[in-house]
Amino acid sequence: MEGAIARWYDASNGKAASRHEEQVAKVRQYASKGARILEVAPGPGYLSIALAATGDYTVTGLDISETFVAIARGKALDAGVPVDFRLGNASAMPFDDDTFDFLVCFAAFKNFADPAGALREMRRVLRPGATGLIVDLRRDVSKQAVDDDVARMRMGVLSRMFTRFALRSFLPRRAYTRAEFDALVQGAGFGSYEIRQTPLTLEAELRK
Repeated sequence: MEGAIARWYDASNGKAASRHEEQVAKVRQYASKGARILEVAPGPGYLSIALAATGDYTVTGLDISETFVAIARGKALDAGVPVDFRLGNASAMPFDDDTFDFLVCFAAFKNFADPAGALREMRRVLRPGATGLIVDLRRDVSKQAVDDDVARMRMGVLSRMFTRFALRSFLPRRAYTRAEFDALVQGAGFGSYEIRQTPLTLEAELRK
């Protein structure tokens, strides 16, 4: 996303504090204090900033959108927390091998133009034995699961209507089934992995 669309996304989703708290709690299940964390495709930076605000992690965010990187940097500055937001492509990351202790990607993997390349890069930048976590919409999500999720969101009426429409229509077409995602991960060279399903999402735990 760029320009006005990216700014609308930020305005529509920035108040979802409970969701960001849930994401921080999930990351804490994997990342110990002092860990170097990479968030791939952080968008406006909500999760990266929330993680940095704990004081427990060194956080980097990598996004392909110039608008999102600018928004995220501004939010981090306003919050007074150090996050290294970088502009870059998930399939050609500007980081050395074996850099990060943990990697996370929420609700963005389905949008990657080169998903296989992104998975290989995720493996490359993780330290040996480290874990990556990808959480994204599943292609076969039910309308009921979408409605239940949207009902939890703190949004205006129009934003809620558009989000429900997007999650019911064009976003699932970009997403993966469990079998499709499994096939992608198998070719990425991870030492082991586990793919779980919720009513709304696929969750892939990838260990280098």
